[in-house]
Amino acid sequence: MRLAMVAGEASGDLLAGLLLGGLKARWPALQAAGIGGPRMAAQGFSAWWPHERLAVRGYVEVLRHYREIAGIRRALAERLLAEPPAAFIGVDAPDFNLGLEARLKAAGIPTVHFVCPSIWAWRGGRAKQMAASCDHVLCLFPFEPALLAAHGVAATYVGHPLADAIPLVPPRAASRAALGLADADTVVALLPGSRRSEIAAIAPVFLQAARRLHGARPELRFVLPVAPGLRPLLEPLAAAHAPGLPLQWLDGQSHAALAACDVTLIASGTATLEAALFKRPMVIGYRMHPLSWQIMKRLRYQPWVGLPNILCREFVVPERIQADCEPASLAAAVLGWLDDPAACERLARRFDELHHTLRQDTASRATDALAPILHA
Repeated sequence: MRLAMVAGEASGDLLAGLLLGGLKARWPALQAAGIGGPRMAAQGFSAWWPHERLAVRGYVEVLRHYREIAGIRRALAERLLAEPPAAFIGVDAPDFNLGLEARLKAAGIPTVHFVCPSIWAWRGGRAKQMAASCDHVLCLFPFEPALLAAHGVAATYVGHPLADAIPLVPPRAASRAALGLADADTVVALLPGSRRSEIAAIAPVFLQAARRLHGARPELRFVLPVAPGLRPLLEPLAAAHAPGLPLQWLDGQSHAALAACDVTLIASGTATLEAALFKRPMVIGYRMHPLSWQIMKRLRYQPWVGLPNILCREFVVPERIQADCEPASLAAAVLGWLDDPAACERLARRFDELHHTLRQDTASRATDALAPILHA
């Protein structure tokens, strides 16, 4: 069986890698190729283009790379139409994948979209586009299939693969030992995003906030997990915005950092859900091009941006977005968690409930949903 897949960024690569593991457990001879990253490659995936080529966020930022991205999508479509796979699975990246899926579906290639776009948060009109693009949608959250059914889109709730991969009880002691951190250390994890455009906008203010925290509490330890290839971008930013900060650089190991830390200062995105599954208090920060933010702000339906708040339907963790994402505010919010252990305990219990809801053996549910489509 031969599948085509596209994951457009690090979070999609993570999800697709977990899905591929389940698919290959059921169909060991399965082959998959397309666009992806290292976690997919670890499952035998052949990447015709690396996912970094698509990892751009924000309207203005996408415009700068539009010709390159459109060229990749056109070349990929032509290759798949010439040699049709058993099915195409688009992993998130709806701006790239939905148009590609529509073209493939029109040619008779079964199309599956893994991760329902956030039509419940913004851009609800995408539901009509999905009806024309997707034969089936694999949903991460339990309320999504009913929303899609109202638009004639077949969908299955499969849970979130991260909830299966992350243990219910975080391995705090083992992770601290692996990172050389003492049990008594107070640790702040800095996660300023995985895209270059995110890091350029967010890392400076996160580092400035960390420098303020260090000035207020010199005993704090800071860890910063870095995605492959991004350290040359981050190191000069650290030297410029947080000279002298006792910062421990980690090659990858974001899960170890989240398991080991006491609190995380984190960019909005899938990583915030990972932090929630590790039961960690967090401060969510995010910045983008001002024009992109103005467009997005007008299109959203909810007051929350971070996934933990969206899923809990309230501000269980603080968000500092755009103009509010500045060093003093971020540092104060981090200290707020460190000074309130009772609040951290209440949050951990809330996140434990969320973890159980999302822990559904995603790989098994997804393969069951895909079997009729693949006639396997």
